[in-house]
Amino acid sequence: MRVLGIETSCDETGVAIYDGSAGLLGHALYSQVELHAEYGGVVPELASRDHVRKLLPLIRQVVDNSGITASDINGVAYTAGPGLVGALLVGAAAGRSLAWAWQVPAVAIHHMEGHLLAPMLEADPPEFPFLALLVSGGHTLLVEVDGIGRYRVLGDSVDDAVGEAFDKTATLLGLSYPGGPALAELALQGDPKRFKFPRPMTDRPGLDFSFSGLKTFALYSWRESEQTQQDRADIARAFEDAVVDTFAIKCRRAIAQTGLKTLVVAGGVGANLRLRARLDELLSREGGRTCYPRPEFCTDNGAMIAYAGYRRLQAGQKESLSIKAIPRWSLEELEPAGS
Repeated sequence: MRVLGIETSCDETGVAIYDGSAGLLGHALYSQVELHAEYGGVVPELASRDHVRKLLPLIRQVVDNSGITASDINGVAYTAGPGLVGALLVGAAAGRSLAWAWQVPAVAIHHMEGHLLAPMLEADPPEFPFLALLVSGGHTLLVEVDGIGRYRVLGDSVDDAVGEAFDKTATLLGLSYPGGPALAELALQGDPKRFKFPRPMTDRPGLDFSFSGLKTFALYSWRESEQTQQDRADIARAFEDAVVDTFAIKCRRAIAQTGLKTLVVAGGVGANLRLRARLDELLSREGGRTCYPRPEFCTDNGAMIAYAGYRRLQAGQKESLSIKAIPRWSLEELEPAGS
């Protein structure tokens, strides 16, 4: 079975084709970073319009580069949510229409399920059950995963997602958009002993997260400093260390609570090298292992949607002719789809 995957949940247009026998045949990604940079964040209307311009040419490109034709595609998977409703509708309308025209089934995919399953595209994929730490610009989740569609959310963010907190902190430090990678790079020059930021919500039971306070702490630290380049680097390092420590503490709790020793880390912030090193160390001490998608599949991409679509179509799931877009959608609402 060959599945075309379409991702348009926010500011990146992703397309890929996954073959159940041969694996990933091809993928391409168009990023809108330059479009939104002058505004310091994603402008939903501009994002939607850019998806309209870029999606069909990108589909043609991926199909051609994969060495197949449209008649060789057996199903279409598109991101139905969560995300920006206008952006979602572009991919959903295109995906459902192509499936109808090609007379193949279509399936609507949860964006975070795509991230969660992205490590399955690697040479040594995790086996169910496992824990998943999903860390992106819009979501921060700790999930117990028993199989595809069998998810239990153990922890969620009560305010800003971690990627959003990275971007906002970078903005107040005067860094360019997108701020997360810029802040992480600047933190390499920072003194880890200069500032001590709190580790939010680690002084109480539970696995939920809160990062808005760290952003405020960074703001006050910056205002009270001399605002030199070294001050900027030291604050970036303190912020990043606080985030990494918080994730390590929560993941250790989740391991103790569930007994699971495999941790999947996915989403854009999952590419952070300091976070990876810390979680690798934690799981090694626990006698387990961490699993990541390759860096290009940490951010939004079509490959993860194509793979998730393949697994759900393989299980016999498909959509009606309606176009499905769900801006707010819990992982726990998904139907199981095999093991």
